Amino acid sequence: MIAVSSVRRGMMVCISKALQLRHGISLWCPEFTPRHQMPWKNQVAPASYGRRFSVSASAFANENREFVIVGGGNAAGYAARTFVEHGFADGKLCIVSKEKYAPYERPALTKGYLFPSDKNPARLPGFHTCVGSGGERQNPEWYKEKGIEILYEDPVIDVDIQKQTLRTNSGKLLKYGSLIIATGCTASRFPDKLGGSLPGVHYIRDVEDANSLVSSLEKAKKVVIVGGGYIGMEVAAAAAGWKLDATMIFPEDHLMNRLFTSSLAHKYEQLYEACGVKLIKGASIKSLEAGPDGRVACVKLENGMIISTDLVVVGIGAKPAVSPFEGVGLNTTVGGIEVDGLFRTSIPGIFAIGDVAAFPLKMYNRISRVEHVDHARRSAQHCVKSLLTARTDAYDYLPYFYSRVFEYEGSTRKVAWQFFGDNVGETIEIGNFNPKIATFWIDSGKLKGVFLESGSPEEIQLLPKLARRQPPIDKLKLQAASSVEEALDITRASMED
Repeated sequence: MIAVSSVRRGMMVCISKALQLRHGISLWCPEFTPRHQMPWKNQVAPASYGRRFSVSASAFANENREFVIVGGGNAAGYAARTFVEHGFADGKLCIVSKEKYAPYERPALTKGYLFPSDKNPARLPGFHTCVGSGGERQNPEWYKEKGIEILYEDPVIDVDIQKQTLRTNSGKLLKYGSLIIATGCTASRFPDKLGGSLPGVHYIRDVEDANSLVSSLEKAKKVVIVGGGYIGMEVAAAAAGWKLDATMIFPEDHLMNRLFTSSLAHKYEQLYEACGVKLIKGASIKSLEAGPDGRVACVKLENGMIISTDLVVVGIGAKPAVSPFEGVGLNTTVGGIEVDGLFRTSIPGIFAIGDVAAFPLKMYNRISRVEHVDHARRSAQHCVKSLLTARTDAYDYLPYFYSRVFEYEGSTRKVAWQFFGDNVGETIEIGNFNPKIATFWIDSGKLKGVFLESGSPEEIQLLPKLARRQPPIDKLKLQAASSVEEALDITRASMED
């Protein structure tokens, strides 16, 4: 019997030692792995790849499941919809989740969910999948109607690959035909010995985390946000809506260091400071300290500075949730489970999708792991279609990231940016951030990536076309553009030359 057991993850020792990424935010990319070295090159086509068996559609009368998805997040919800669309859900599909809720659009947790109660905060069932992409709201009743079983709050703790069985925390044993791993990520935590688990220290990955944070925000006057990336910027913007004394602390020299140029970051830093958020840049945290009541009361920095607070929100990244699947082709360079362009692992009948999957990023010829809702949706759909049909075209993903902040009622300046492509090469920045600004990444004379703040729907539709086509750019002409609109017209024309 081949048993795969869980292992303990090492803790992050210091924020200042966090992994710096070479190719964009939340886009984990090791050195290129040649396609001919991938272990699945000569494996069978997807139509015959999954190991299946038939079960009764009337009910789950035994422990056999034709298809099992492990994980209950975005990717699971979109995978379930694709199973339904192909007629393979009713009585055939089981989702095993550690959460108490049906799959939902996770980005809401650091955006609308954190709005004050008088500013129309987001709440379930409003953001169940698949509303984030304009699809049907899949509430718990939807899954029942479609004949899909969900095991709530019962995570998988062991898998036997040879017997094709899973064991859950409650002791339930499931036999699967095809297994899709959609476990996502877990929040990187500040070490316990430095105060990372004190009452009042928050991390955000699920609804329960967000509920706990909202409860603390309701009682707080001061908040410290650790981290200057996605989570940090979104939580700090929400804290401004609560009119709290908010301080952001991060080790980099500017916000969103993995994507923003220093010039671009400066524009956003000025906005945050105008909204009352204090920024402490280039700082390393020595410890989080408790007060007399045992709750976190202050943050001590390595430089001797002490910031008093009522609560701390830690947003220093995430780690792929690979336990107990370490034996299913784990890529130690990026941490995820390595798959091919159809999301097949090296073990027949087992697939991985979403944040946990390390997949071939076809257009850039490298292996990547992307932590983003857009990839979670698309990878789920591609995987299931490949599993159920004769589809053999490899996943061809264009990296895409976005954020929307300060969108609560009464905000005087809403922020909504989009980025497509790869942030490599030299940059050209156009615009004054009032409200638009654009940044173009150019490498070897070709456009590689494009960032746009406050773009119109038509302008946003242009961005992925530019990033995928990578047209040659006249840099002097682009630098001379007097507005974002003119710059986008220049790049649009470059695709026609």
